[in-house]
Amino acid sequence: MTADAERIRVLIADDHPIMRDGIVAAIGSAPDMAVVGQAADGAEAIVRYRELRPDVALIDLQMPGVDGLQAISTLGGEFPQARIIVVTSYPGDARVKRALTFGASAYLLKTATRDEILAAIRSVMKGRRVVATEVAGEIASHAWSEMLSDRELSVLRLVATGHTNKRIADLLCVSEDTVKARLKNIMTKLGALDRTHAVTLARNRGFFDG
Repeated sequence: MTADAERIRVLIADDHPIMRDGIVAAIGSAPDMAVVGQAADGAEAIVRYRELRPDVALIDLQMPGVDGLQAISTLGGEFPQARIIVVTSYPGDARVKRALTFGASAYLLKTATRDEILAAIRSVMKGRRVVATEVAGEIASHAWSEMLSDRELSVLRLVATGHTNKRIADLLCVSEDTVKARLKNIMTKLGALDRTHAVTLARNRGFFDG
């Protein structure tokens, strides 16, 4: 049995108790690991991380209030050496790239097996990055695609909520021609047939949720 001081100390953040229980059980079966804390949302994850300073944090992306990406961004800024593993139901190359850019060390889907989760924890402790095979495939398939800019995303989010170009222009304090130009760029970058198709593609790739 590994001494407590030598175990990998793990924090788990997920808003679903059943999912947390499953990960706790998985980590509990590993003699070299121990769960030192749990959180039910991103805000709590940040607080618990600051308190506990775990070796590894497993964080879901879809959580109420402060979501996982916001938590990762905050922790990555405060603790550049933080080892954070995303465990989520959501793939999408844009979402993965944002998580890794913000400071995540690994990106797993909730379909991951117990052994895959434990292996990822051990790998990030050695300084390696781990990306689920399905997710790596999505990244590769969009390797040459341009990312949407923040300004383009601000337009597309409003398109997704049903606003007209004129209304979007008013809300963003830009001209209607500017909105049209951004939409044209968005559809070119995504390979979309129309604005509705662009929203669908952007959601599937993880540029935004909802």
